[in-house]
Amino acid sequence: MGQIRSHPPVKLIVGIITAVPDLLSIVHQRLSEQLGRVDFASDLLPFDYTDYYEAEMGRDLKRQFVSFDRLIPAEELASAKCFSNAVECEFAKGDSAPRPVNLDPGYITAAKLVLASTKDHAHRIYLQDGIYAEITLKFYRKTFQPWEWTYPDYRTPIYIDIFNHIRHIYMEQLKGIGLSPHPF
Repeated sequence: MGQIRSHPPVKLIVGIITAVPDLLSIVHQRLSEQLGRVDFASDLLPFDYTDYYEAEMGRDLKRQFVSFDRLIPAEELASAKCFSNAVECEFAKGDSAPRPVNLDPGYITAAKLVLASTKDHAHRIYLQDGIYAEITLKFYRKTFQPWEWTYPDYRTPIYIDIFNHIRHIYMEQLKGIGLSPHPF
């Protein structure tokens, strides 16, 4: 019988999509109030992999990934998604676009990148409060690798480089607090 052990804390990330890049500093500030200080922000990247968000958010969408210095228990992912949805609603009030910002939280561990979703699917596991989790990337052979269901943008070399960089920050944080990245 395997021994039950606690999982090391995880590195929270949020993918931000917007057509209004001027909102990013305010979004960062709002997220930081609840999730901790932003310790990494990617460059602003074109988000042109799909037109799924165009009706709600407009054209010329940009994406940015941020990570936070405070490591969290993995089981807090559902709460982070509920919070990010509430923040989206705050930004939508009174704005000309129905949805000026889209926030997609997830976390990175030594072995994977997990995203939260409000949508169920065959490859997603229910967490709580209407939130599901999806292992979007696996860390294999010294880099993140996609699964068959991984979104096209998450398969790109630039995204993979970003997630590898955030994973490196995470691994250094674990070393700094004397934790092993593998609970087994």
